[in-house]
Amino acid sequence: MVGARNASAAARRFARGLSLDLSNQGHVIVSGLARGIDTEAHVGALEGGTIAVVAGGADVHYPPENEKLQEEIAERGLVLAEQPLGREPQARHFPYRNRIIAGLTLGTIVVEAAPRSGSLITARQAGEFGREVMAVPGSPLDPRAQGCNQLIRDGATLVQTADDVLASLGPFEAARVAEPSTPWRAEQADIEADERGAVAALLGPVPVPVDELVRQSGIAAPLVQTALLELELAGRLERHAGGKVSLA
Repeated sequence: MVGARNASAAARRFARGLSLDLSNQGHVIVSGLARGIDTEAHVGALEGGTIAVVAGGADVHYPPENEKLQEEIAERGLVLAEQPLGREPQARHFPYRNRIIAGLTLGTIVVEAAPRSGSLITARQAGEFGREVMAVPGSPLDPRAQGCNQLIRDGATLVQTADDVLASLGPFEAARVAEPSTPWRAEQADIEADERGAVAALLGPVPVPVDELVRQSGIAAPLVQTALLELELAGRLERHAGGKVSLA
């Protein structure tokens, strides 16, 4: 469950209540421990189990006001981090966090999101991963609801109650997961400033395929994708049909 940091009071109440209802049905709620909707999602699911995916190290309290909540989640649920202990969160870390949230869950619910919100990127990634994408509708007069309304218009499941979510996810049985025979370590796709600049320099107003950016830049595909995500979060990138991108 993701959404606006500056969420309305009504959206905060809805997120906490929805999270509680889904938790009571046996679902684990995953979110990013940010202000606003993330915080309410974790609080609502604290009794039943919740996973906080953080952008910095697991021992770094961000935002600071969520220190107590983060400690409670660590004791009763799980705090998950891709960054090493002690690493302060930076802007470039949030796309990694969003990707984990999208891939870790059966579906992503967006509760209030502006048209260029990072929550919409999480929703898009969820769709690319084959997960369910769901959104809570809002007033057309509230900019914080425009992103959710757009998602619904594009085919996301409209969510008004927990039953809507359960119907979208459908019944499932937990699978038995075998222990890995050898330890696996994820490679961090850190991108340098010159690589980021090289990708941006290839972009213009005309949409180009991402594969073409990889070919022309000579930069590894994961790093190109990271650069594009950072540009998208900054509101400088638009995505088009056919896997094409352009400057906004």
